[in-house]
Amino acid sequence: MANLQKIKNGKRTFAITPDIPGGFVTPEQLVKIGEVTKKYNGALKITSGQRILITNLNMEDVPKIWEELGMKPAVINQNSIKNVEMCPAGFCKRSKFNTIGTGMKLYNKYQRMDMPCRTKIGVAGCKDACGSVYCKDIGVVADKTGFIVSVGGSGGYNQRLADIIAENLTEAQALALVDKIVEFYKASAQPGEKLGFFIDRIGIEEFKTNVL
Repeated sequence: MANLQKIKNGKRTFAITPDIPGGFVTPEQLVKIGEVTKKYNGALKITSGQRILITNLNMEDVPKIWEELGMKPAVINQNSIKNVEMCPAGFCKRSKFNTIGTGMKLYNKYQRMDMPCRTKIGVAGCKDACGSVYCKDIGVVADKTGFIVSVGGSGGYNQRLADIIAENLTEAQALALVDKIVEFYKASAQPGEKLGFFIDRIGIEEFKTNVL
């Protein structure tokens, strides 16, 4: 329900991250987050994962804060699908497909699902791939000729550019391929093994053979 953020002079402060699907927050939610944060002397940080981190909190206040927010935590287990990041395709002149709907389908199916290691999904409505889709474990990108699916990206301690494994798919085909990727990864990877490391261990061709 909260993460330890800092210990200073023996005092521990904590942070929470409410769930904000796709980074789309209502005005009412935004006002509520501001009011509750101010009440408990917190600090707000817009995260790279399209969420709002509320930090500098006292642990004893955390249960009350969750109750007053009326929101759910974004992450419950670190080794899970932590978030589905998506660009604002339906509001963007460059988008080739309104992938907000695509992203929400993935979010509703996979968010918080237990995985061998922390996993991120990125979704974009054009090949500009806003949101660093090719640095995500699984990427879904719309183009004029269809959907592109990529795997194994990472922008963290061990950087890895994703491998594109399929192009010119329909949305339904792209979603079905994500299903196969998740199933194979969960069934075959070692505990704590990032998707990119799993692919490097078995080889990209072996990976493609099992999911395509």
